[in-house]
Amino acid sequence: VQLVESWGGSEPAGGSLRPICAAPGYGSSTARVGWFLHAPGKEREAVASIHMNGRSTDYADSARGRFTISQDNAKNTVYLQMSNLKTEDTGMYYCAARRLGYGGAWNKAGDYQYWGQGTQVTVSS
Repeated sequence: VQLVESWGGSEPAGGSLRPICAAPGYGSSTARVGWFLHAPGKEREAVASIHMNGRSTDYADSARGRFTISQDNAKNTVYLQMSNLKTEDTGMYYCAARRLGYGGAWNKAGDYQYWGQGTQVTVSS
């Protein structure tokens, strides 16, 4: 599974962005897709995750109520709608996929087998 992130960008605090994760083959071999944030000077942390059935989503406390993860199976694409951005949302956002048949915690990076190259999000005060 190849993952390609795009549509990060720069916004002032309070703005919105919608990064995209294009994942050809996502529907046929992937159980779950997640977004992770690697902020400067911090460990990579999970932001949100969605099961391929589209009915199960999970959010970090910092994202809940502001971010929405969604998918378009026809386009093999996962979106992260980010609203009311805060400066602490700044960092590289990575898309990750978990293979069918593999379990694990939604927010554990080591439980995802495929990773994209990331897209930068910068929020200014």
